[in-house]
Amino acid sequence: MSNYIFLFDLDSTVTGEEILPTIAKKIGRENDIRKLTEKTMRGDIPFNSSFLQRVDLLKDIPITEVQDIVSNIKLNSHIVDFIQNNKERCYIVTGNLDVWILPLMKKIGMENRFFSSKALVNDNRLQQVTHIIDKQTVVNMFSSPFVAIGDGVNDIAMISNAKIGIAYAGVRQISTSVIGCATHIFYEENKMCEFLYNLL
Repeated sequence: MSNYIFLFDLDSTVTGEEILPTIAKKIGRENDIRKLTEKTMRGDIPFNSSFLQRVDLLKDIPITEVQDIVSNIKLNSHIVDFIQNNKERCYIVTGNLDVWILPLMKKIGMENRFFSSKALVNDNRLQQVTHIIDKQTVVNMFSSPFVAIGDGVNDIAMISNAKIGIAYAGVRQISTSVIGCATHIFYEENKMCEFLYNLL
């Protein structure tokens, strides 16, 4: 039995679609959010500034509405099954806001096993982003060898520092920079999960 820890990105890895564009459908800003998201994932815009721009477009949607949307987002069932079957060795590492994703984390049983950006809420509205996650800082917390699975440029710190770094392209096309730092790339969810189970 290995002692690997498994670190999963959330958007388009655990979920079957990008979270922020899905939220943006609520206010008809999907195209604006998607353009920013894709530029960010390609590395054209720094994650922090892009994230704050995207949050600013969505901040007036009531938090409870956002939580409801996120809680019902499409999930990659094989990946979620792997996480739930090996919960004590898995973490989710995401740039998304804690106040938006907490109900989803509870739904899949990971409410105490995720790292995210953080925000303050007042009167059911997003008040202020107080912390934007740095995935490099997160991976520095782990002394055990880890497996990292992600699809965006902001996952490079996880993937490049992992004993086994997986670029997952099962949901959308990913950048060559992500592929370039990975030890493995998978295009099919079930094939990737077979590989993960073999690492246990």
